[in-house]
Amino acid sequence: MNWIKPDWQLPEGVHAAVTLRSGGLSQGLYASLNPASHVNDSADAVIANRAIIKQMLALPAEPVWLQQVHGVEVVKADQVTDLPEADASFTDQSGVVCAVLTADCLPVLFCGDQGAVIAAAHAGWRGLQAGVIEQTIAAMNCRELQVWLGPAIGSTHFEVGDEVREAFVSQNPDTSVAFRATQAGKWLADIYQLARIRLSAIGVEQVDGGGLCTVSDAQRFYSYRRDGAATGRMASLIWRD
Repeated sequence: MNWIKPDWQLPEGVHAAVTLRSGGLSQGLYASLNPASHVNDSADAVIANRAIIKQMLALPAEPVWLQQVHGVEVVKADQVTDLPEADASFTDQSGVVCAVLTADCLPVLFCGDQGAVIAAAHAGWRGLQAGVIEQTIAAMNCRELQVWLGPAIGSTHFEVGDEVREAFVSQNPDTSVAFRATQAGKWLADIYQLARIRLSAIGVEQVDGGGLCTVSDAQRFYSYRRDGAATGRMASLIWRD
């Protein structure tokens, strides 16, 4: 299978998926199911891959793609008419597909109030630290929330400098447990743990997923840290009937 079904209990009529790097038409370093149009892959291949994904997952519509900038902007997916500069989208409408593209950054899927509202967010360390998860939850405005953390760079590969650790710890000292010193000025960061700590801080405890590593699994996942700029992206998607 060329996609992952997230391991969480969704309400009836709500669907989610993460595409893998297999099953598409892209060649070379982008092989093969790359749906990202901003990474210098063949435009024809990207269009074809998006069509494959839509058919493979039986999507009700074309996903609402975003121009992701490692920020905190959240858009209402059913009101998007172009390619918005944003890192998250949400909807309370049926037949609308929220989607984010990642290759080491953390994709986060949200389901609120038994599927009344759904969302997807792109959380690299900058967006995570700046509050993209909190902004997405605020936009959803739900009483009850389920969250799933998708494939991201694992803690044994995510080396960062003092400035990254300080950015998190200065906001919330509890996040210090998500960093392990390796050498002077260098730390291994656990992006899954960082996300869970931030979610817990705002009262969100129903969090699934985490534990996959995009860097160490080259067969299934694209990885910017492992392969450099010439690589594709996975799509994390959520929609409701």
